Amino acid sequence: MESLKRRRTIRKFSQRELSNTLLKELLSEAERTPTMGNLQLYSVVVTRDADRKKKLAPAHFNQPMVEGAPVVLTFCADFRRTSLWAKQRKAEPGYDNFLSFMNAATDALLYCQTFCNIAEETGLGTCFLGTTIYCPDAIIDALELPELVMPVATITIGWPDELPALTDRLPIESILHEEVYEDYTPERIDLFYNEKENLEENKHFVEINNKETLAQIFTDIRYRKSDNETMSATLLNALKRQGFIE
Repeated sequence: MESLKRRRTIRKFSQRELSNTLLKELLSEAERTPTMGNLQLYSVVVTRDADRKKKLAPAHFNQPMVEGAPVVLTFCADFRRTSLWAKQRKAEPGYDNFLSFMNAATDALLYCQTFCNIAEETGLGTCFLGTTIYCPDAIIDALELPELVMPVATITIGWPDELPALTDRLPIESILHEEVYEDYTPERIDLFYNEKENLEENKHFVEINNKETLAQIFTDIRYRKSDNETMSATLLNALKRQGFIE
């Protein structure tokens, strides 16, 4: 897809309406995405109401696009629908476990990405919010998610009101392994990260944060070990609450 080469994350949206008709068409088209066992183990909660978006915002660290976008989509790993179907058809479901969550989460994320690709082909802009699994309880409460339904991804979507610069990507050689995994030597690390580290905006970011390297921005500021451990515990507790683990 040629548009993927120009893909940008959009955080500012115009006031142009995103019709429910178009949204449903795009979500329906995305259903052709691969799915485990053809079960479609996902659901999507569409949030348009300003008060509900305001209630969701704290779960996403109050990032302005949550309330600024016309639509917020929460993609959920959903084994509830399949389980209820099984029970109503004289079958006994056994999907209250971590493997089932992983299967459903994979389904939901595949569906989410397919939808984003299709939506962006039409000229819509999206922003993926990685905060969904950081604060799942607040999202579960705001969206009234029942047992065996777990939020795994959130997208803000609308018509773009900005044209940000393309973000950098590592060279394909850095992620590609032929036949077996080839571990990363110091020389290969230097080769693959040289361009990223020498971008002016990244060097400036290191400077204003009083750090020595770009890697320290990620380990000491953005994704700290203590934060990762705390949010891991929160995620596990939410999985227990939703019935995926004991």
